[in-house]
Amino acid sequence: MPKWTARDIVDQQGRTFVVTGANSGLGAVAARALGSAGAHVVLACRDVEKGAAVAAEIGGNAEVRRVDLADLDSVREFAAGIDRVDVLVNNAGVMAVPKRSTADGFEMHFGTNHLGHFALTGLLLDRVTDRVVTVSSLLHRFGRINLDDPNFEHRRYRRSSAYAQSKLANLMFAYELQRRLSAAGSEIKSVAAHPGYASTNLQTHTESFWGLVIGVGHLFTQRAKIGALPELYAATVPDVAGGSYIGPRGPFGLRGYPRVVGSSGRSRDRSVARALWAESESMTGVTYGFGS
Repeated sequence: MPKWTARDIVDQQGRTFVVTGANSGLGAVAARALGSAGAHVVLACRDVEKGAAVAAEIGGNAEVRRVDLADLDSVREFAAGIDRVDVLVNNAGVMAVPKRSTADGFEMHFGTNHLGHFALTGLLLDRVTDRVVTVSSLLHRFGRINLDDPNFEHRRYRRSSAYAQSKLANLMFAYELQRRLSAAGSEIKSVAAHPGYASTNLQTHTESFWGLVIGVGHLFTQRAKIGALPELYAATVPDVAGGSYIGPRGPFGLRGYPRVVGSSGRSRDRSVARALWAESESMTGVTYGFGS
């Protein structure tokens, strides 16, 4: 199988991409690659100063707009300012941070990684022309969706469990979104991706000893430029199928060039996905409209 790289991205001139978390890490790599392919890239960032530095590297076809996925008012304000988007890349996230809440009172991982992107996608969906890409993680395999206590209010908080739950929620959302788009007869695609074990600054922002341990693990990771390939593949390959999950093709999905990969049995549980969807609409106040 040929090794798909950023050089294989087809011409993206005339197309607009919104990439969340594009101020650093995989999001910045993806934004640069999309800009190099001719796309207009909206860097959706909480840290607009860092985002501006990345946009300056890309050039005149990039712009920065502020969005804080941990604040639904910020998500709504951002979405209201977007007129059209061909591809939405739900890339941003937090990883294994100490227990804290979003502006709306949700557990930080679930609120930022899942609910923030759930709300953003729902608010923008009527302006998306091509696809939605949602970035999950290998660690979704360790996640369990606890709809009785998604915010860890009544159970012991473990940052690894909170992160894994949010990444499983990302993947289940991507699959359920595709099912609902297909049922509505929409041609918009929902595609998921994961980077494998990529060296980014996400793991070092855990504010814990775990962050130091993961930092040592960087000796065994692949570069961010390779880690970003699955989401770039998911976002740009014309014939990628809706409902696909793209990840590295190497051993255990840790490293390598992108291809369609499998996911856990829990990620395919349609009854839990429907319940998660309903709860997400209730928690965010964002109700999806798929048209007739």
